[in-house]
Amino acid sequence: MKKTVLSMILVASGLYVAAQPGVTKPATKPATKPAVKPALPVLRTMDDSASYAVGVSVANFYKEQGVKKLNTALVSKAINDVLGNKKALLDDNAVNKCMNNYINRLQQEKSKGTILAGEAYLANNKKRPEVKTTPSGLQYEVLREGTGERPNKDDSVTCHYRGTFIDGKGFDNSYDRGEPITFPLNHVIAGWTEGLQLMTVGSKYKFYIPYTLGYGAYDNRDIPGGSMLIFEVELLGVKRKQ
Repeated sequence: MKKTVLSMILVASGLYVAAQPGVTKPATKPATKPAVKPALPVLRTMDDSASYAVGVSVANFYKEQGVKKLNTALVSKAINDVLGNKKALLDDNAVNKCMNNYINRLQQEKSKGTILAGEAYLANNKKRPEVKTTPSGLQYEVLREGTGERPNKDDSVTCHYRGTFIDGKGFDNSYDRGEPITFPLNHVIAGWTEGLQLMTVGSKYKFYIPYTLGYGAYDNRDIPGGSMLIFEVELLGVKRKQ
């Protein structure tokens, strides 16, 4: 009876196993130390703040260009090489060429869907008999033929126009502003420079401009990179270059 009571007491206190002959007490796990979080950098001096500001400025600039990741160890090495007057792994020409190619590749990837949609639209559009295609890839449709003079690329022209994307959404419209626009013909996108030289004063044409004759693969304000653009253009006047 006394042994039974003693056993119950040992079990309740967690000591019963250790009290039995020939039975080994289970090993207890060593206490784990809580992980130590790395200390955050502290901007103690003006040099510290300026250094961090340079990093933020550079990162924000390239983030806007579509760069999502960089090998920061190599970025740091390049900065230290230049500031330490060490020989860089790339010279200035190689740096410019590398960055241009890299940014262009990123833009092409970003704009790929828009480019493919525009190309499909043009391929289907050129099948219509009223649509003409020039060697550059510009497509145009005569809505009204005028009888006035025809501009050349060095002239200035006055036009009314309406610009839309392939989904019909408008992005620019001189009619809504209530006044036409006058500009040098060689200071606009290639599709306009070429297309307006086909027109005579009093004409109204519709241009289907591939991205290569428009704003290219890069975003331009409200125009996504790679966009094929549609313009209805009315040529109101020509001012010859003096």
